[in-house]
Amino acid sequence: MYLIIKTLISALVIVAVSEIAKKYTWAAAVIVSIPLTSLLAFIWLYFDTKDTQKVIDLSLSTIVMTLPSIVFFLILPLMLKLKHSFTFSILVAILSTSIAYLIFISIIKKFNFNF
Repeated sequence: MYLIIKTLISALVIVAVSEIAKKYTWAAAVIVSIPLTSLLAFIWLYFDTKDTQKVIDLSLSTIVMTLPSIVFFLILPLMLKLKHSFTFSILVAILSTSIAYLIFISIIKKFNFNF
């Protein structure tokens, strides 16, 4: 039952943002820019484990891993402005972001960064 409640709350947040975005782009952008996924993950992790160190570790790791995710938010609007289809633009943005993550993770491993 707990897993179902977590899933429903998480899904409701996503649906709410997409509905708000239909009328109020900036309001939806503010909501999306708040790290809702991270916030929900921190809450669920804490409630599941009661371990604040796990929340600290996840929070710090999230900060580090945010860097390659910026690629997605640069590539998607660029592709759309270049008049590519939405589907193609999303696929290119996902692929580019995946490559950025692979490069970033290999750099982290190469220099033995521990977060």
